[in-house]
Amino acid sequence: MSSTNTAAHKPVTIRQLIAPLMAVIIGMFMVILDSTVVNVALPKLVTDFHTTVPIIQWTVTGYTLALSAVIPLAGWMTDRFGAKQIFLITIALFTLGSVLCSLATTPEQLILYRVIQGLGGGMVAPIGMAMVFRLAPPEKMGSIMGVLGVPMLLAPALGPVLSGYLVEYVSWHWIFLINLPVGILAMIVGIRFLPRFERKEVPSLDILGIILAPIAFAMLAYGVSEGGKSWSSTETLTGLIVGGVALLLFIIVELFQKQPLLELRVFQSSDFTRGIFIAWISQIALFGAILLMPLYLQQVRQYTPLESGLTVLPQALASGLFMPIGGRLFDKIGARPLVLVGLSVITGALFMLSNIAVDTESWFIITALIMMGAGMGLSMMAINTHVLQSAPRKLVSRVTPLTTAAQQVMVSFAVAGLTGYLTSRITEYMPEVKDLTKASVAAYGDTFLVAACIAAAGAVLGIILRRPKPQLEAPAEGTDQSNSAMMMNH
Repeated sequence: MSSTNTAAHKPVTIRQLIAPLMAVIIGMFMVILDSTVVNVALPKLVTDFHTTVPIIQWTVTGYTLALSAVIPLAGWMTDRFGAKQIFLITIALFTLGSVLCSLATTPEQLILYRVIQGLGGGMVAPIGMAMVFRLAPPEKMGSIMGVLGVPMLLAPALGPVLSGYLVEYVSWHWIFLINLPVGILAMIVGIRFLPRFERKEVPSLDILGIILAPIAFAMLAYGVSEGGKSWSSTETLTGLIVGGVALLLFIIVELFQKQPLLELRVFQSSDFTRGIFIAWISQIALFGAILLMPLYLQQVRQYTPLESGLTVLPQALASGLFMPIGGRLFDKIGARPLVLVGLSVITGALFMLSNIAVDTESWFIITALIMMGAGMGLSMMAINTHVLQSAPRKLVSRVTPLTTAAQQVMVSFAVAGLTGYLTSRITEYMPEVKDLTKASVAAYGDTFLVAACIAAAGAVLGIILRRPKPQLEAPAEGTDQSNSAMMMNH
């Protein structure tokens, strides 16, 4: 329908892809970073707003629910209005929400503005990944997706460092205000360098899908987050039951839609189904462990937020170092060896952490974190790229919202499940050891052991991965021949 610029009409070289890739990386880094910076600032926010922890935690919960709610809309929106336009609009909305957060004077205002942030940020990752996937030369897909994966692993580790510094030495307002120049930069680079992709003829919006999907994903995310406090509470059961019923209805509705909100038919590909199942397992182990370590450092070893952030920094650096290496190896040997090695290294690191004691040396912890970062760098983007390559290329814009939404629920489940298990183990150890610190250390060891077993299961299942079959599809209706040829596998 709409015209495409020159970049979309001929094969894109690696050099030509650098500028569009930078626009996507800047946007994704900003959004993912903001998912972690608020956690460190919660005690300061409680004090400054003269409120309670349960109330201020809604700044995190509200943001997560907003992210979960809008992710399913990404595919339809990009088909209808164009990927570049929607990407820039979501970056602008996220930046506006960030500025409003920095101006908040009451807890209620901060929660509302965080929801606005989430509504903007939810679509950035799925749209950005889909654009890069469509532009990248197929034979270099692993290398390019490896570069794209760096912000996905660096941001969660760098967030606590940046937030700890700003909260301790500047002001909590700056954890939000810093997004203003970054957001403006992302928009300028995006306007200048992102190509216009063809819009597609789409049917009228899937009304049932648009109602059920946000309810399903938001309520499931809410239910598992509340499960961290109590799995039998009314809030937890309500979230899980309502979310589960909505998800079941959503699946039924989508399977009968000609062009659904989320393309569930992609599960007919056995390569896709195997890949995404292993991805879910690895995400539960990885992101659960990423959350546990700062908690251990601050609660047990009494580190400041900044000290805690600096301690986990080697993990982020190792991830950033091994991510491009994993990407290049993916192009040569596929996902299976990388997943087997990466998740095995992660399993070993988590087993090391399961043996921590009150007087464990810092070098031991940092060594385990470096191993975890290296394993993440090798395996995470390899499995994500495998999943995307296993899906029909014409459905990529529909598949990335599906995988991103599922990841959001899996991460919520990991955080809630492992923190709930940690709390229960502390309660069980207390009567025995009569000391909160010793009980906490033992409980953290048990929880890291559970995460290690989950990672080990992912490594074993990695054996079933295989290279996706080459896809030589006919050009989709409404897509010019040269652009379709650019997007096909060689």
